[in-house]
Amino acid sequence: MSDISALWEAESIAVIGASERPGALGRKPMDYLLRYGYKGRILPINPRSPEILGVPAYPNVKDVPGRVDLALIMVSADRVPGAVDDCVAAGIPLAIIASSGFAETGEAGARLQEEVVTRARAGGLRVIGPNCIGAVGYDNRVMATFSPLFGALNVPFEPGTLAFVSQSGALGFGAASLALERGLRPGWVVSTGNDADVTALEVLRELAKVPAVAGLLGYLEDTPDIEGLRELAASDKPVALLKSGRTEAGGRAAASHTGALATDDRVLDAALRQLGIVRVDDIDELIDVARAFESVRRPAGNRVAVVTTSGGSGILAADAIERYDLELSVLRPASKEALAEIIPAFGAIDNPVDITATVLSDPSLFDRSLDVLIADDTVDIIVACFCVMAGPDVEKAVTSLAKAAEKGGKPVLVARTGADFLAPDASRDLRAAGLPEYPTPPRALRAAAALWEVSRPRAATPPAAPGTDAGPGLGATEPELKQYLAGAGVTVPRGRLVHGADDAVRAVREVGGRAVFKAVVPGLLHKTEAGAVEIGVTPQTAPEVHRRLAALGGGVLVEELVDDGVELIVGVRSSDLGPVLTAGLGGVFAEVLDDVGHRLLPLRPGEGAEMLSRLRGARILAGARGRAAADTEAAAGLLHRIDELTRNWPAGFELDLNPVRVLERGRGVVVLDAALTRRAPREVR
Repeated sequence: MSDISALWEAESIAVIGASERPGALGRKPMDYLLRYGYKGRILPINPRSPEILGVPAYPNVKDVPGRVDLALIMVSADRVPGAVDDCVAAGIPLAIIASSGFAETGEAGARLQEEVVTRARAGGLRVIGPNCIGAVGYDNRVMATFSPLFGALNVPFEPGTLAFVSQSGALGFGAASLALERGLRPGWVVSTGNDADVTALEVLRELAKVPAVAGLLGYLEDTPDIEGLRELAASDKPVALLKSGRTEAGGRAAASHTGALATDDRVLDAALRQLGIVRVDDIDELIDVARAFESVRRPAGNRVAVVTTSGGSGILAADAIERYDLELSVLRPASKEALAEIIPAFGAIDNPVDITATVLSDPSLFDRSLDVLIADDTVDIIVACFCVMAGPDVEKAVTSLAKAAEKGGKPVLVARTGADFLAPDASRDLRAAGLPEYPTPPRALRAAAALWEVSRPRAATPPAAPGTDAGPGLGATEPELKQYLAGAGVTVPRGRLVHGADDAVRAVREVGGRAVFKAVVPGLLHKTEAGAVEIGVTPQTAPEVHRRLAALGGGVLVEELVDDGVELIVGVRSSDLGPVLTAGLGGVFAEVLDDVGHRLLPLRPGEGAEMLSRLRGARILAGARGRAAADTEAAAGLLHRIDELTRNWPAGFELDLNPVRVLERGRGVVVLDAALTRRAPREVR
């Protein structure tokens, strides 16, 4: 047993602040430990009572004979430091501090929290919380919690394979209750509150080592550390996270709740996607994904076949397949021929496969159609959709689906759109058959996408080999930065700083007779808005343009005019999770278009090309509306080169290359504008 695994394996639990008073929080864990049959030693700590609910009590945890695996501290915030000292003196390895009144309340509470953690760490005590509801390990009946969930009548208490870990105790146990209501069976529920010492991510990593865990579900408010995420992703357990604070308002609310710091949400999205961790947006989606995680079958690819009794359900499924980055399988000709022999003429043999309501009079349609789809090697996942089928008809469909899943080893998910009273036993039968069930096709497809997300093969992230230098320095001007890039093999326009109007005329002739003029002014980043750029300058217009730009208070850069192409934005900046590469459609409308992707560095081989292929505007690069295809290979190469160049740069920088002009295929890319600044420290929300 590790220190953290005592949350579900503890053989002795001390309840500091235990009480017999009805309604007292210190009574609930005592009630639960007794009611649910905890087999270990229950050790109530109360200096004023010789026993609590018939269990011998001790004045102080230091008075308890023998080892104590876990302490549950349920006293007021001002008494917590003393309770922590007592736990240290007793040699207890782990304590849950349920008490509130710490960092979630403001500066004074934050100081008290820091004092408690400092004392605990100095004495070798790990701490869960404070401000948390505790933990439950179903298998061993570890009920170290005061959650009202377990005070309700008829609470299902069948140990399951899903682990819920939540910073918010109420939300975590609320999600667990919804999961129970929907037929799922949690095996572990842990709340970590303020994450002052042991974090929710640490608990998830510890649970990933438990062989019986089939899926890990988390609710986080703090930004997780990237190495912790990588370690979690490296386990063989599927993981789904609900991370709050997507918006500024949400970030402020998270800060007031647990003292959490917000981060750039899209960076976290990118990190989780790279690692194969599913991110969900709400509790319903978390539970839907959890249902899929309970299935033992994993897809070999993202190609989906839909078999439906309703044309409308098939259309909804096809829309959801595209929305969730899955593929609608293109069935083999032999499969279509076989389906044509099975399905009525008014059905559909193209995917989605519509077997029509004829299945009500001929239940074999399901069996025979599923046999064809299971045998087709273009199909990785099957989603079966049926509506308002009742009683025996549903039973027959479930039998067919279960046989198909067992026979083919492919995941089969079910969208059953209809009230429970139509087939009261359907959900139970589907669960027994290991078939995840959802009320609508889009929800089934979201779960299918999550299954693929946690199953798809990933190349290992290469070690971040140190760069060759520390970069050009954060004070570099555009000409200095471009000189650095050119020396590193990155193409930039020909050009130079000029000294006076006559020199400007000479420079225009040197670059071909038509040029771009730019003002080089420290701190001026958005040159177009400031009128600091002039395009198409000729020798005749050069003196006047030079005079106007020089009046802005800096130097004047003259560069060649580069041919048309597709404009990208490429950037690297520091973040809470490490350096992040951004790439997407660029130019003056980059912020308006907002068509960019993000990746944590270092990139894996081929990841630059993948980034560009996932842009909404990828077809522009491919040559839309008669345009010549752009040199995407060179553009992807630039992303990898920028990754390599910036690896040894000091933290806190922001590199912005915008626009980067991607020329026709075979002609490369040119960095037209470049800026390097110090990233402003992020405010605490």
